[in-house]
Amino acid sequence: MSYFRVISIATNLLLTLLGLVIAHFAVFGVAGVFCRKRYPKTDKINKFGLIIPARNEENVVAGLIESIQKNNYPQDKLQIFVIAHNCTDKTAEIARKYGVTVYEYNNPEENTMGYAFKYLFSCIERDYGTQNYDGFFLFNADNLLDINYISKMNDAYNYYDGESVITSYRNSKNFGSNIISGLYGIYFLAGCRLESCGRTVLGCSTRVQGTGYLINSKIVKNGWPYVSLTEDWEFTADQILYDNKIRYCDDAIFYDEQPTNIKIMWRQRVRWARGHLLVFYARFADLFRQLFKKETKHHMSLYDITAYILPSPVLMFGLQLIQIALFLTAPLIDKSLTMHRVLFGFTPDLILSDGLIITYARSALTSYVGMVLMAIVIFITERKRIRGVSFIQKAAIIVCWPLFFAAGIPMYIQAFFSKGLGWKPIPHSDQTSFEHVNKKEQ
Repeated sequence: MSYFRVISIATNLLLTLLGLVIAHFAVFGVAGVFCRKRYPKTDKINKFGLIIPARNEENVVAGLIESIQKNNYPQDKLQIFVIAHNCTDKTAEIARKYGVTVYEYNNPEENTMGYAFKYLFSCIERDYGTQNYDGFFLFNADNLLDINYISKMNDAYNYYDGESVITSYRNSKNFGSNIISGLYGIYFLAGCRLESCGRTVLGCSTRVQGTGYLINSKIVKNGWPYVSLTEDWEFTADQILYDNKIRYCDDAIFYDEQPTNIKIMWRQRVRWARGHLLVFYARFADLFRQLFKKETKHHMSLYDITAYILPSPVLMFGLQLIQIALFLTAPLIDKSLTMHRVLFGFTPDLILSDGLIITYARSALTSYVGMVLMAIVIFITERKRIRGVSFIQKAAIIVCWPLFFAAGIPMYIQAFFSKGLGWKPIPHSDQTSFEHVNKKEQ
């Protein structure tokens, strides 16, 4: 057996095994495109606390508060809590003008959103008692709510008897601002349609993405422990470890503001990548062991999050780099070969008859086309919910979508070596109003 064949079989076997581990993601994607989970209207009106962490968000915090107060849900069953976290502006002052409960917390050493949640829940427990609420919504200050958001989430919450975490449809306030914001918009819609929707339809737990989700107050009876760079990943992993499911409500729509420049996009996504890696280091072993325990109730959900928490794109990229490096050593092993023949073809081994450059160019083109088709599917399925995006912008977003995805590889590499990576706020200034995002309902 030739050197080429040995290397190809070994590395391709590993790539195939990794692909099989995550192959079920495609099933969720197909289910999400063609099916949706609807929840019947409920007569039970729950009492909710609404959590808004805000760090220098004087430009947008009023918009979220107004969208809550104008929501189609009994206001006497809602209490809004704002935590002004390490603020140096008028966030707290503006929030108090709306009659909401505001706490201020300043500790530069505790600067992630998780610390804001931790401090705020301790204040709520002290002053009101967390168990006096049926559940809590967790938002970000730049969010805006659809007029029926809370009622739709209440329907889903009651459908599962309050035992499941409910996450929601994440749309963008500034989808059409430029290509960067549009790429973010597609990213989150893909998460909703191809991930969360399909998982819920097929009875599997999904995951929370950032904010826009509802939890039972029992979850925070002992406080909020998730304070890493990506507290949503930590929270998701633990809920599934504890056999709690996370469900998705497609009819509950909220909007948030996306970055519009490459520098902020890169910084944010590197932070996400670092947080993902930290959760992988901290939770993977526990998740994997739990798969083999008899008392585990939701094996598919547990397997899914265990596979999802793997940094699969990085692992696949690393294996391919190893394969290429080993192929390039072929002339040292087989003196009949030259580097030109290895790179451009005409080798005696059928596996590399096209050469490395043509082989990997073909693979890259196939991946690119697949990602383009994914973006087209999202634009088609979500066409009624995507606003303010011209045909030219859509075309540009579709063309750039594979590059947005591929950029994750160098971001993960940077995150791997950025041991002291900290959290920095993302500036928000979009002034989209509640009336604008709800104009079809008015």
